[in-house]
Amino acid sequence: MQPGNTQNSHADTWGTTLPAFFEIMPNSLWLEDYSQLFELFAQWRANGVSDLRAYLEADVSRVAACSACIKVLLVNQKTLNMFKASSFDELAGRLGEVLRDDMLEAHIDELEQLWAGNEQFESKSVNYTLEGERLDVLIKAVVLPDHEKRWDRVLVSLDNITALEVAHEQVAKQERYATGIFEYAPVSLWVEDFSRIKALLDEVRERGITDFRTFTDVHPDFVEQCMAEIRVLDVNQYTLDMFKADSKPDLLVHLPDIFRDEMLPHFREQLIDLWEGKLFIQREVLNYALDGTPLNIHLQFSVFAGHEASWDLVLLALTDITARKKAEAYLEYLGKHDVLTKLKNRAFFVDELNRVERKGPFPATVVMIDLNNLKDANDTHGHAAGDALLRRAGEVLAQAAGKSFHAMRIGGDEFAIIMPGATEEERELLLESIEQLIELNNQFYSGPPLQMAIGWALCQKGERIEAALREADRIMYEDKRKFHERRKVGRG
Repeated sequence: MQPGNTQNSHADTWGTTLPAFFEIMPNSLWLEDYSQLFELFAQWRANGVSDLRAYLEADVSRVAACSACIKVLLVNQKTLNMFKASSFDELAGRLGEVLRDDMLEAHIDELEQLWAGNEQFESKSVNYTLEGERLDVLIKAVVLPDHEKRWDRVLVSLDNITALEVAHEQVAKQERYATGIFEYAPVSLWVEDFSRIKALLDEVRERGITDFRTFTDVHPDFVEQCMAEIRVLDVNQYTLDMFKADSKPDLLVHLPDIFRDEMLPHFREQLIDLWEGKLFIQREVLNYALDGTPLNIHLQFSVFAGHEASWDLVLLALTDITARKKAEAYLEYLGKHDVLTKLKNRAFFVDELNRVERKGPFPATVVMIDLNNLKDANDTHGHAAGDALLRRAGEVLAQAAGKSFHAMRIGGDEFAIIMPGATEEERELLLESIEQLIELNNQFYSGPPLQMAIGWALCQKGERIEAALREADRIMYEDKRKFHERRKVGRG
């Protein structure tokens, strides 16, 4: 509604009933004359106009021409109060302040409805009070009976829906805010439906099952059934990036490639937590990106407030902790390994001694090893040559120990191998392997030859392992002494 002219016509042909009708209505009423608009539309149709919207948008001055055709004949007191006008004349004289700015689109909609042959229309628009206050209004208009051929009497009602529109905007703003947080959060977010899983757990409970862990031990297929009943409702952009998915459909169709292998035992523990009434769950799991890359994940599961009875809305937040786990693994590796030789280090050696002394198995063989010529290599060829000799020793001892036993660097040029429960044949095979590997190593590498002094001793059950260490050390140093004596003789 965008009237262009006004006429205070209380002496209308409707008689005395119309003003009374106006005054008792609780909403703003306007009686208007659209007859000139009717004639303008007829002229445009005769000129070949068929698409009114396109015609008006091509020249917005045509919209103003339509507005100028509309005459305001009468308004009620509710209208004056609503627009803060003292009289009809004041409102009529200042209509340009009331009907302005963002009315254009709404007015085109109204005109389109009339152009289409409707004898009534409805739209939302914006008006302003005479004090400049914005009013969101719902406009409803109808061509009165017996005036359909000229549109010379149109009844328009305005409802002030400002408070409703403000509330709608606040809701929409909150929704946009929540959507923004979800979509752009720097963590993988999944909204899922666990209602079918709750139904399955309830069915098991109704069967009288109380020990759910034992139940899942006996029926592992139940865990798989529950996992298959998860419905993913939505994921955010970070999820697609983290799991290397092109789109949400691409991700959803490949879920079995993401949640596999070690995921089933983790999901079983999650089911046990849910069985016990825990609706907020945290744990570390292993997932896979769609390119096969393993992802260490910190998972947080929570049921949305208000959905505790059905679990039909749950949130999973997945944080990629792969880098942290790699760092932890590296730090753990450094804590138990010698960086230069890649063998286990002295800290591991001490732990292994204590473990073997407590748990065996016995007899345990302790082999002590020392390089015979590290000092000579350092003095003659430099520390780089000495480091190379230590790395070569690590290669030999790691190969000789294999996967059954641990080779360890426990000092500068001191090494040890502990062989819990080893047989005599295994011990002899290890000692022979060390000798053979030293010979091969020396053939392969140039520079100072690799030379080792070796001693071993047995620790029986009930004996202190320190005694075996001292005996193995004694034998090793005796072997070292003999090596140096042979060198002196050779030089002499």
